[in-house]
Amino acid sequence: MDAYKSAGVDYQALDAAKREAVAAALSTSHLLAARGARAIDESRGEPAFVFTVGGTTLAMVLECLGTKSIIAREFEESGGSAHYGDVAYDTVAAVVNDLCCVGGLPLVVNAYFATGDAGWYGRGKRLTSLVEGWRRACADAGAAWGGGESPTLASLVSDEDIELAGCAVGQVPIDPILGDRLAPGDEIILLASSGLHANGASIARRVAADSADGFHTRLDSGTLLGDAVLEPSIIYSPLIADLLGLGIVPTYISHITGHGFRKLMRARGDLVYRMRTLPKVPEVLSFLVGRSGMDARAAYGTFNMGAGMALFSRPRDSDRILERARACGFDPLRAGEVESGPRSVLIEPLGITFASEDLSLR
Repeated sequence: MDAYKSAGVDYQALDAAKREAVAAALSTSHLLAARGARAIDESRGEPAFVFTVGGTTLAMVLECLGTKSIIAREFEESGGSAHYGDVAYDTVAAVVNDLCCVGGLPLVVNAYFATGDAGWYGRGKRLTSLVEGWRRACADAGAAWGGGESPTLASLVSDEDIELAGCAVGQVPIDPILGDRLAPGDEIILLASSGLHANGASIARRVAADSADGFHTRLDSGTLLGDAVLEPSIIYSPLIADLLGLGIVPTYISHITGHGFRKLMRARGDLVYRMRTLPKVPEVLSFLVGRSGMDARAAYGTFNMGAGMALFSRPRDSDRILERARACGFDPLRAGEVESGPRSVLIEPLGITFASEDLSLR
């Protein structure tokens, strides 16, 4: 997947670092016993870490926004709309969407706002927008904003920019969703994305830099590239809470972020994920794919391409999941099914196959 690497993001190196860190983290699991807790080590490598304490199962995750806040700053400085509330919302979405993949319903979200110069907060209405966006996202996720940290990191973070990240703890009211229940015959339901979400900002910045009008380039609809790229992500946790409350438990959930459709085969085990129908691709993603010269394989292995989250379910539950998704305001698509075979993703309409070696997160 050269598109990311050419934009300065080497996922092969990052994934290798993650695997090494996970191996080291695994060696600390036994320490929880001294506090009457237990690590669910099967969750290692999943979107969130799961553990039990006092008869309660909890999940925890930390995520960062990446460089999307740079786009907000560059767009604002060039006369575009300020989107700091939206990038704050994106950060919370990245956190809670990962949390709900294991069946975790967010309880508390903490914020991390790092700047190179504390004067960043005094420029215009940046702080007000940032705080309101974070608060609004927590409210939409059904979580309390517990607190956080706002360090000034001179020489580490640019004086002009802000680095956003967050962590969350959630309750897992069921047996954790870790992929062990996935089986041939399960159906794959995709939930539509709103656009870029929190993945692909480095490529968007490169495309804008190569365009005469930068983030003020107009898409065919007339929307400015900056506004389209900064469209807030969708928070999916309300649907997961709704489903679990009704006793409808997906066999697996995958947040489609970095690695694109390759994330469909995130679960352990040898299974084929056959996609027969694809969602509509948001205009901004089609634009970025075209301007960056990606072929279809690179595009679907990089961006979400219109699918923000995948729910896997037994066929008997699929109709109810589709019904509840629509009732909760989401746009679902019955897109494919799980089959026996070597671990892979088959995107039939495009003739694309991703094999197990194309995704190495564990």
